[in-house]
Amino acid sequence: MSATKQSHIIDTVKKDHRDIENCYESIINSDDLDTRTRWANQFVWEVATHSIGEEIVLYPAFEKYIQDGQAVADKDRAEHQTAKDDLYTFQSLKATDRNFIPVLNKVMDALKSHMKTEEEVQLPQIERALSAEESMKLAKTFSRTKLFVPTRSHPSAPSKPPFETAVALLTAPIDKVRDIFKKFPE
Repeated sequence: MSATKQSHIIDTVKKDHRDIENCYESIINSDDLDTRTRWANQFVWEVATHSIGEEIVLYPAFEKYIQDGQAVADKDRAEHQTAKDDLYTFQSLKATDRNFIPVLNKVMDALKSHMKTEEEVQLPQIERALSAEESMKLAKTFSRTKLFVPTRSHPSAPSKPPFETAVALLTAPIDKVRDIFKKFPE
């Protein structure tokens, strides 16, 4: 049995960021409503699962391992809250709604700055603080966590473990049933 190459946390999070950007670009560049709707559903799914995964797995690691980690994590949670509030509005809009693209742009504008800071400052800090094995373990935990979290924005939910974890486990099944009836990209 061949071993699969495991990713470090920096690579896993950066890949998620590129996936979010790809969804955004696919929405902006789509020329029909069905495609735009499918990519919008995927965008919501990507942002929601990524954000909650970071809050449950990555931010506690920031708090534990990097200088001023508590302040960094609190700032990131506040930025996520802004994005979640706007994502909540976006996820209820239809592709035909006149606010669809403006709200999408608002979500993405908030995320761009957040992702840039994570990639250029915070993720390199956590990589320096962890061993390669610890980084790969954190990446695996992050990826697994995303499988069990809500797939839609719930801005009134707690944003810190353990309460976020408990609410996520209760909310996720409802979101996953709703996803069955949504269209996603092929």
